[in-house]
Order: sequence, then structure tokens, then C-alpha cells
Amino acid sequence: MKKLSYLMILLFFFTAHAQPGDPRYQPKPYVEIKHPEWTKNATIYEVNIRQYTPEGTFKAFEKHLPRLKKMGVDIIWLMPIHPIGELHRKGTLGSYYSVKDFKGINPDFGSLADFKSLVNKIHSMGMYVIIDWVGNHSAWDNPLANQHPDWYTKTREGKFQPTPWYDWDDVIDFDYNNADFREYMTGALKYWVSQTNIDGYRCDVAGFIPVDFWENARAELDQIKPVFMLAEWESRDLYKKSFDMTYSWTLWDKLKRATVEKKGAPALFEYMAHDVNSFPFNSYRMTFTDNHDKNSWEGNQFSNFGPGLEAAMVLCSTVNGMPLVYSGQEAGLDRSLAFFEKDPIVWKDHKFASMYEKLFTLKHNNQALWNGKWGGEMERVTNDNMNKILSFYREKNGDAVLTIINFSDQEAAVMLDSKYLKSSYTELFSGSPFIISLDKTSLKLKGWDYRVFVRNK
Repeated sequence: MKKLSYLMILLFFFTAHAQPGDPRYQPKPYVEIKHPEWTKNATIYEVNIRQYTPEGTFKAFEKHLPRLKKMGVDIIWLMPIHPIGELHRKGTLGSYYSVKDFKGINPDFGSLADFKSLVNKIHSMGMYVIIDWVGNHSAWDNPLANQHPDWYTKTREGKFQPTPWYDWDDVIDFDYNNADFREYMTGALKYWVSQTNIDGYRCDVAGFIPVDFWENARAELDQIKPVFMLAEWESRDLYKKSFDMTYSWTLWDKLKRATVEKKGAPALFEYMAHDVNSFPFNSYRMTFTDNHDKNSWEGNQFSNFGPGLEAAMVLCSTVNGMPLVYSGQEAGLDRSLAFFEKDPIVWKDHKFASMYEKLFTLKHNNQALWNGKWGGEMERVTNDNMNKILSFYREKNGDAVLTIINFSDQEAAVMLDSKYLKSSYTELFSGSPFIISLDKTSLKLKGWDYRVFVRNK
């Protein structure tokens, strides 16, 4: 009996110690959704159909697809394609974001058949397409307002209202406390994926809509096909079960401080630290120097970043995240496009197109710059001129990129701490070789100059 008890004690001891650690203390991945495989090294391009061509149609835009493919664009994001409300319309043509029919096509852009043709053409060229989804509000004359007035929030007097606190007088605010409304909007999201084969959505003011709505919608959409979801928001909670990517407004703000406000490289250090330490591993952040909001309300890419624009473009294309190009940026768009009127982009050859082509080709081919878990973490490379020079390194599966940018208008000499960077490199834009063989490496950059060193294999 004693022998049996002894064996039982031994069995209990070894069994207990063979168990894994307490699950309460085990690290868990925050991002639970599965990013579509094709997003791992993708870039994104925002299309303003109204202003893209004199015709302002899907068919006219199709002619630009070969150029965008050559530039290295992977995801085509179309600003809202739906009919625009007329009641309380702003300007002559109104805002894309005042939607009159969530299952309709804006007739100014073409027909449903034209849209399906565009989607098919994009897919045939190895690119993907998402459309803008405006789930927070509708036009005043959207039929839902008459058919289901209970789907909207109301004033104390029981009247429709724009989204509180904003000057969005051309729209009225939805109420996501209504289960029937949630079912309708989820069905409308599923409609475009199932009926036109789009690949996902950019979701307007996504943070104004309850997270549990998005989580369920994502699950239902993924049952149709793997989708890509971009939130016009910047917070961690949306990454868990709903969105692949959010905006990086913070980077835009910090870049403006570093360039136009002449705060230099230190203006960016906080962003870099927070990106590495506070955003979930395997989350995507959309990095940009321009988009329709910044172009329409802030100014234009040149006024926003001045002579530091190219430096900002290079940073946005090599930091952790997916770089965005807005309609006309690659043609050197130097003005703000009208938002409620016709205002066609003037297309011309510009060096920015070739810059983006080089940067996007590198992103496609070099795993250090891939998105989320597929890419390399940003490592700070210290130097002796930190007030002017930002330097960082990314490495993944044998690929490596070293980015060095002078965020000042003055020539700057810099000594890098290069003990762990020793190798041979090729500079992306000049094609010049660069050897790092010492613990300290010196170089000199002109004002607002940049170097992107790609490690040779």
C-alpha cells in the first residue's frame, strides 16, 4: 500500500511538472483576424474618380491602370461610388460621403456593368480593389430615412440630426443600437463582395461605429472570401477581430512638425517608439503624405511638407506600414482639389512617379519592408547628430534595409553606430555601392537628403 502511494505521488509530481505554464501568463497574439496573403507586401492607391479624368468615369479611369501597375500599386481604393444625396447638398456636385443608396452606383461614374468591368480589369492585372464605405451616416434623402426613421439618432425634438459636433450638415446620423439596421448594413457590405467581387472596404469614421458591429461584419464577409479592411481611425481595438489596417494620422502630424515646423528628427522619435511598443504585432498602419482629407482641408503635399516632402515620402515608404499614394501625387499635384465641384487633375510626367516605382519595387522584393508579421521590426540606429538625422534598420529572412534621412535644411555630417550593420549595400536611388566594415560609419547628407541602403545578398 505504501509502495502504491509512493508511485502515485511520483506520478502526480511528474504529471504536474509536465503541464505547460499557467495560461494566464502566456503571451497571446492580439490580432486574431487573418490578413489575406496578398497583402503581405502590398501598397495602396486612393482614386478620386470625379477628379481623375475630364470624364470622371470608371471607363476613363481604366486607362490609367497600366501606369499604376507599373508604379507598383497593389490595392486600388475607390472613394465612394454610390449616388450622392441632393437634399442639403454641399456645392454643385455634393460630397461622396453623403450616400443616397448603399446598393447603388453614382450615375456620373457609369453603370453597375461599368463598375464590374473595372473590378475585373483590376483583377486581371494582378491588383485588388476596395471601395469606400460610409456606415456612420446617410444623405437626408436616402430612402431609409422615410422607410426606417427609427434607424437614425434624433434631437430632443425627435428630428434627424447630422453627426453631433461636426459641420456635416449634408448627412444624418445612424443609430447602431438598432439590430435591424445592423443586419441591413451587414447585408449591404456583403452585397458588394458577393455581387461585384470587390476585395474589401475602406470604412469612413470607423471609430464612430461600435466595434462589435465591425467584428461580426468581418466574420460574415470572410465567409464569402478573404477580405481586406481599412479603418479610417487610429486605435488598437479595431485590429483584434475586424480591421487589417488603420490610418497613421500621427505620423503625418509628426512629419509636418519635423519639416514645415522645422522641429527636426526628434519630432519623429515618439512616433517610432510608439509604433514598435504600443501597436500590436502584426497590425498594419497606413502611412501617407497626402489623402483626400489632407488634400482638401489641409492644403497640398508641397504646402504640407515644403522642401521636406521627398524625405517624408521616403520615410512613409520604408517605416513599418503600408504606403498610400493619393490621386495626382505622382504627377506632382501642387494644389488642393475641390471637394464638391468638378476639378480635374492635370496629369504630367514627374519624378515622384519614378521615386514611388523604386520604393514600391523594393517593398515588393525585400522582406524587411513587408507588412505586419511578414516584415522586419524597425531598429533604431543611433548616431551623433540626432537633432537632424533619423536612422533606422529593418531586417527579415536575410533581407535588410537601412534608411537615413536628414530632417533639416542644412547639410549634416553624421557618424552611425554601425557595429551590427556590417555588410555591403547598394543605395536605392543612386545605385552606388556602400560598405559598412567598422563599428562607426560616417557620411554626409545635404539638407532634406536621404539614403536608402539595401543590403546585398
